Amino acid sequence: MTLTVYNTLTKKKEAFQPLEPGKVRLYVCGVTVYDLCHVGHARSAIVFDVIYRYLKYRGYDVTYVRNFTDIDDKIIKRANEEGTDYRTIADRYIAAFYEDMDALDVLRPDLEPLATDNIPQMIEIIRRLEEKGIAYQAGSDVYFSVEKFPEYGKLSGRSLDDMMAGARVEVDPNKRNPLDFVLWKGSKPGEPAWDSPWGPGRPGWHIECSAMGSRFLGPTFDLHGGGKDLIFPHHENEIAQSEAAFGVPFVRYWIHNGFVNINNEKMSKSLGNFFTIRDILKSVHPETLRLFVISKHYRSPVDFSDEALAEAERALERLYATLEEAEKRAPDGAAESAQERALMAQDKELFEKIQALPEQFREAMDNDFNTAQAIGHLFEVQRALQRFLDSFGRKKLKGPAAALARRAADSIREHAGVLGLLTRSPEAFFQELRRLKVREKGLSEAQVEELIEKRNQARKARDFEEADRIRDRLAAMGVQLEDTPEGTRWKIR
Repeated sequence: MTLTVYNTLTKKKEAFQPLEPGKVRLYVCGVTVYDLCHVGHARSAIVFDVIYRYLKYRGYDVTYVRNFTDIDDKIIKRANEEGTDYRTIADRYIAAFYEDMDALDVLRPDLEPLATDNIPQMIEIIRRLEEKGIAYQAGSDVYFSVEKFPEYGKLSGRSLDDMMAGARVEVDPNKRNPLDFVLWKGSKPGEPAWDSPWGPGRPGWHIECSAMGSRFLGPTFDLHGGGKDLIFPHHENEIAQSEAAFGVPFVRYWIHNGFVNINNEKMSKSLGNFFTIRDILKSVHPETLRLFVISKHYRSPVDFSDEALAEAERALERLYATLEEAEKRAPDGAAESAQERALMAQDKELFEKIQALPEQFREAMDNDFNTAQAIGHLFEVQRALQRFLDSFGRKKLKGPAAALARRAADSIREHAGVLGLLTRSPEAFFQELRRLKVREKGLSEAQVEELIEKRNQARKARDFEEADRIRDRLAAMGVQLEDTPEGTRWKIR
């Protein structure tokens, strides 16, 4: 099977062929660190985390670079508002970013360069462009002349004439063309500044990624990713300045994830529907958010709503509940203890689904990282496994039956792990989920456990009226009980 990806540059799916066989160079635009990350950042981070994981699963040697923009107008504005310096603001929100990404089980890239550590590389690219007559100085700023790059607009599909018709009047009268974009900004009094051939200043936003991409991955590399909002002007400008400077194609495959809508409306601070990751994780399990994000194809928009999150949570609970039951009722090592023929004899449907899963999973992911389809295959095995377990009632499984159940559970967990799912033990997951729900209800686990213990004591004393009264009280608090041979389990509805 061949991995195919939708290339924004060519507007079609293409067979993926890296420049160097067996190796992939991947660059993803990181965040500007002036505030906490929101659910849109979560989607992009999770999407490219899954792509990174899958490329490694496919056997590629991946070099993954994701930058931090740590100098920017918004960072300077926040620093001025707080009476501090840009470095304090940047460091604070880089630390916050890591807290959020670690909570979401997003793997760290191989390299995470800071823009401010790569300013010499940016200056060198700007000098190249100036020597070629493609960049020009206007006052204390340096601009890229879009008219000098005939292919400008090839990523976004926009023409210069159309862009000119919609261009706003620019403040800088020294700008030769309203579409020209800044490469170097002359510093204003009190702003952070670095020395350059054009005087003290700082880099424009677009030049950062060209410099860091070429420095760590080469002038041409395999994959460049980001949200759809970056296609124009950011990625369009990256292509122009990089290819004009180095004279070679910048990126072979461009990948862009879709937008996040909130209750069918575009996410916006002005609409008041803007949610930070840490606010979401106060009541939503991190794996629930991850499953929600990848249940849709990465290029499609996703509608972020309470209902969608609740659906993802229920689906995740089903997966973990089936794993928990299989792992409890089938001993460790059972999967290796039986011959294939004996396994098939136990349940032909389940056996065939287990056998088919690796190829089905890879086929889905090879089709432009179709996580929605891959997850569908996981649930097919989960449902077949649950039916198999149910057919034995609550009995412990032995021999080939135990082996088949354990193999199914192991296969589900292995493939889900490629997506960053089912990374916890079922016990840990349900404890974490319960803790979230209890906190959301304003309860405490100790309070619930105390009532459950009182109910158990009442049942032992055959005081069923009192036991029922306590059950009803817990139910009114949103606590759902399940009496099992191993004891009473509970969760928050």
